[in-house]
Amino acid sequence: MQVFKFGGASIKDASAVRNMAHILKRFPKEKLVVVVSAMGKSTNALEAILHAHLDKKSTAVLLNDFYQYHHTIIQDLFIESVVIVDKLKNQLAILHENLSGTNNQNYDASYDRVISNGEFISSIIIEAFLQQENFLAKKYDANEWIKTDSTFRDASIDWATSERKIFSEVNKAFKEKDIVITQGFIGSNKNSDITTLGREGSDFTAAIFAYCLNTKSVTIWKDVPGILNADPKKIADAKLYEELSYKEAAEMTYYGASVIHPKTIKPLANKNIPLYVRSFQDPDRSGTIIYDCQIQNHIPCIIIKEKQCLITFQVTDFTFINENNLSRIFTSLDQFNIKINMMQNSAISFSICVNDDWYKLEKLLKHLENDFDILYNKELELITIKNYEESLISDIKHERKIYLEQKTRKNFQMVVKPK
Repeated sequence: MQVFKFGGASIKDASAVRNMAHILKRFPKEKLVVVVSAMGKSTNALEAILHAHLDKKSTAVLLNDFYQYHHTIIQDLFIESVVIVDKLKNQLAILHENLSGTNNQNYDASYDRVISNGEFISSIIIEAFLQQENFLAKKYDANEWIKTDSTFRDASIDWATSERKIFSEVNKAFKEKDIVITQGFIGSNKNSDITTLGREGSDFTAAIFAYCLNTKSVTIWKDVPGILNADPKKIADAKLYEELSYKEAAEMTYYGASVIHPKTIKPLANKNIPLYVRSFQDPDRSGTIIYDCQIQNHIPCIIIKEKQCLITFQVTDFTFINENNLSRIFTSLDQFNIKINMMQNSAISFSICVNDDWYKLEKLLKHLENDFDILYNKELELITIKNYEESLISDIKHERKIYLEQKTRKNFQMVVKPK
């Protein structure tokens, strides 16, 4: 038994969906759990629809574009498309209903209800196509099996309940089918409200299923040949890692490497399940394997995290930043579920670099505006160099405006203005 995860790029159009089917045909004797993301840029499209609705703007054009995108894929894939188009329309009716109940006061819960429609739609289309191609495949909704707390947009897993449900239901499904299709990214709380596991959380979903089923491996099918030491769109001559340890991979995801979701590694490492990152465009290549290994000399890794906000809290009475000040800041960060990507303090100030999620940050700033003088800069980048070399730091720094930097034994970080 294996778990395969196909992200948005790997199912972005009809040709990509057919390619996914060709990959699955390479494993005719294997029981497969197939985790799918929303197709293409559907998540971005749904975010735009949600924000337009919350801003009391018309969503008609955005909703029609969203429908037409999926309708085009359906028309290209199916010999007889009427039934699938009807299912698409039914899901869009649910989306309309989800939108009608959204509000800024309950933004996170609203977000999860709306954005999860992308995964539901992609799984409907893929189930129907694989069945048309004579696969013994059936879709099951992940929110029925993955149970979480009520931290919307970044839910924590109820492992005991999820493991019991997944182990029982998937093994039952495999008595009749060879492929279980489910959605990435989503779960539900004890009230059956939809929750999500964090942006790009489908990788984590794959790891959850692998952990609960004790599978042989997990494979994430991507539009890259494996894990590279830098984004090839931004850094020339990016190099492929043929293998990585769990620890090294976990640190890379923590600092913002976008190939794997940060929560993916831990459940796999706990059960020593190897993770493969392979190219869906070239499935003959072995890609990168992440497993329990020791590698002495890692090549430097350059991670560029975009859309960052640098916030500086300054004391107002010329006292020093002390434990009491820091406690107020950290308690507030926890309250609004904001994660720090980098931090640094001076005698009278404390600076943090965080994701530029203004719906959360605006609440944080208002909450602390009476305690501190607050400065912030948006639309920045956080650059991390793991296992750095001094010459590489100099090259990356060249002609950049640097707002903050720090260096440890192995890692160098700086917050900069994008070039």
